[in-house]
Amino acid sequence: MKPHWDDLPSNVRGTVEQQIGQVLKAEPVTKGLMPGLAAQLHTEDNETVFLKAVSTAAPAATLYERERRAGTVLPSGLPTPRLRWSGEVEGWIVLLHDYLDGRDADLSPGSPDVPLVLDTLVVLDKMLTPCPGQLPEVAVNIAGLQAKAARLLAGELPYRAMYETALTTFSPDALEGDTLLHYDLHPGNFRIDDGRTYVVDWAFAVRGAAWVDAVMLAPRLIEAGHTPEQTEALLARVPAWRSAPADAVTGLAALWTLFRLYKARFGPVEGRDFRARAAEAGRAWVLYRSL
Repeated sequence: MKPHWDDLPSNVRGTVEQQIGQVLKAEPVTKGLMPGLAAQLHTEDNETVFLKAVSTAAPAATLYERERRAGTVLPSGLPTPRLRWSGEVEGWIVLLHDYLDGRDADLSPGSPDVPLVLDTLVVLDKMLTPCPGQLPEVAVNIAGLQAKAARLLAGELPYRAMYETALTTFSPDALEGDTLLHYDLHPGNFRIDDGRTYVVDWAFAVRGAAWVDAVMLAPRLIEAGHTPEQTEALLARVPAWRSAPADAVTGLAALWTLFRLYKARFGPVEGRDFRARAAEAGRAWVLYRSL
């Protein structure tokens, strides 16, 4: 069970209130799979602030630290909620962001959100190249995908030959670059508010080739109802995508898919159906690129 505002040590809550004023109400945010506390804090000054916090002993602490590092270097004007304050207090990593209202992006065919999301990819590339801070190389994230893929490929696996072929010439070196990547783009990490698109949750932020974020978005478009061919036609409006090496795209798509398939089989029960749908979309894309 996720912790709530009242579960935080009193000194942690006191430190938060030193930053934003007295908290009159805390509403838990239960959506999402990220461990830790997430809440909307309503203050005496009639403000709403988004709080994220996790114990430094939790495995997810490294992701909170990553988001904290990214938040301190994301440039002003980027379409993302501002990190107002962050710190480590009594064994808790705490992040306070501007609260952003709105809804998840609708990536289905014909949705007006699709061009908004694609335009946002272009903005991210322009504003985050060169990388504005010291973030881990993309290979750090890829290593986790490779480990899960190897475990699946060691056993019984449908479409094994397709995945093995896709990975034959893949090298993480092809993903190197100097763009700050979000790396985890999906409908829930895009927020649509009053006709504008914002990107949230930078917990997997890394430095790499700009086209990587387009690859991470592609299976989400397929999952939303686009065919693989339609998806690649949509991504063609993103300059970074047009420069992506074909073998590297196919290999990364295979790793992305195998990771979701692994999580669908062995991950937390509450996320298995979600991961299985994502894996099916990824498999369709890899199959299309393998024909």
